[in-house]
Amino acid sequence: MKTGKDKIKLENEEITDLFVAVRERYGYDFTGYAAASIKRRLLKFSDTTGLKTPESLKDQLLNDEEFFRFFLDEITVNVTEMFRDPLFFLSLRKNVLPLLNTYPFIKIWDAGCSSGEELYSLAILLEEENLYFKSRIYATDISQRELDKAREGIYPIERMKEYTGNYIRAGGKRSFSEFYTAMYGNAIFRSSLKKNVMFSGHNLAVDESFNEFNLIVCRNVLIYFSRQLQERVIGLFLKSLPIFGFLALGNKETLSFSAYRDHFEETDRSQKIYRRIY
Repeated sequence: MKTGKDKIKLENEEITDLFVAVRERYGYDFTGYAAASIKRRLLKFSDTTGLKTPESLKDQLLNDEEFFRFFLDEITVNVTEMFRDPLFFLSLRKNVLPLLNTYPFIKIWDAGCSSGEELYSLAILLEEENLYFKSRIYATDISQRELDKAREGIYPIERMKEYTGNYIRAGGKRSFSEFYTAMYGNAIFRSSLKKNVMFSGHNLAVDESFNEFNLIVCRNVLIYFSRQLQERVIGLFLKSLPIFGFLALGNKETLSFSAYRDHFEETDRSQKIYRRIY
């Protein structure tokens, strides 16, 4: 059992030095992540791997690409569930999808899709509103491991009771079990739900806009970024939205203090859904 003396100690300068080296080596930039949050995750990762000095951690990361991939998967936050915050999805159903239905084709970016629970929730919503056939969802994440999980669409069957409750509160119109097959303790979601989905790696901290979207969903991601990086990402979203395109954030996130706030109007203040107006 490790004692306090066995655990790595990381000063802020050492963390910055580590992340600058990682950025130069791999192109992934963590320097704009919220300091307290990223430090907790670094300490946990170091404790898990048994690396006890900043130098040993840095050396391992820069010289072992497989270890870096493991680090990348572990250091990013992947907390999600289907129809998380049901009132948000209910608001999408009532306030956003009817307007998107006026377009001949709908493009949606699920930014930071993690292991896919939010993605399948969006796909189910679109199918129920008879919009999926003319929609394309771009599901992106920084972690290839999480993207692989999303692509598989297989989740523990014991989570389905909770997800069913969320689905009902989100205005679900069917039996939730229609969307998956139960097998060997898992729920395997219908392959038809991802036929109009494109999966791709994307790093919000450094990558640029890659398309124009009618709706961008990026929930509970910005809270892990510094204010400067938040502004960078909001600017990226602004470039990716046409006039009257929608942006959906998490319930603890807001555009109120952003320099870009005047470009948006609130569609649903409580559910943090915005629409670009210029």
